[in-house]
Amino acid sequence: MAKRKINDTERAFSFLKVNQRQSKPRTRGVTEIRGPYYTPMGKHYLQDVLDTMGAYVDTLKFAGGSFSLMPRRAVKELIDLCHAHNVCVSTGGFIEYVLTQGADAVNGYLQECKDMGFDIIEISSGFITMPLDDLVRLVEKVQKIGLNAKPEVGIQFGSGGASAVAELEAEGTRDPEWTILQARRFLEAGAHMIMIESEGITENVKVWRTDVVARIIDALGLDNVMFEAADPDVFSWYIKNYGPEVNLFVDHSQIVLLESLRSGIWGTKSLWGRVLTYKN
Repeated sequence: MAKRKINDTERAFSFLKVNQRQSKPRTRGVTEIRGPYYTPMGKHYLQDVLDTMGAYVDTLKFAGGSFSLMPRRAVKELIDLCHAHNVCVSTGGFIEYVLTQGADAVNGYLQECKDMGFDIIEISSGFITMPLDDLVRLVEKVQKIGLNAKPEVGIQFGSGGASAVAELEAEGTRDPEWTILQARRFLEAGAHMIMIESEGITENVKVWRTDVVARIIDALGLDNVMFEAADPDVFSWYIKNYGPEVNLFVDHSQIVLLESLRSGIWGTKSLWGRVLTYKN
């Protein structure tokens, strides 16, 4: 039997049907993966991730300002490698730290991000309190210099620092309507997508606030938001309830499991064989 010619991008076992996915650059079913944070990530490690699963990765997100501890050369290598695989690169929410050092530091940070090749500036404010108008101006500033602003909003103050459940409960939560109002202002200012912080909703809570998720999606639309879901039970729940084209942020170690669920080839007992898409 003659050997079939295989191209470099053809999926193995391509004769088997899987759920159709929008091709990159995607506007729905977007997957953002965490880069260096819990573990180091060099170019060889990332090369393996992207060589095997790069077709399903839309964005790599640095976390905790990890890039500020790495050699400039190494950061640039990771960014260039992502771009070679048509993967955008996000700063993560480090701007909260930069904002404490004043306007000059913010300007320098944004320019350095642009010079290094970052595509997305995440604008988070889980640990700081700022006027909404100031955050809107920051979104507009990011857009004006040619980068994409991705504000992060949530209902939990003090989120983002792996705080204990009791500590966050003591802080209390914000009204979801305020979260929605912020997100609307950011979208009006040009933000391309809103990141929804998981703490207070599905992370570090005794009972998931699924009502908040429903209110956010009803108010903003599924395509305009991305949910943090760095736990298999959480992203399985999102896919089960909102379908395979919900936008999700997960750890890079979870990309295979997540895409198995999106594509419908595998799943837990409650999802196996039940995740479908229909395209004309």
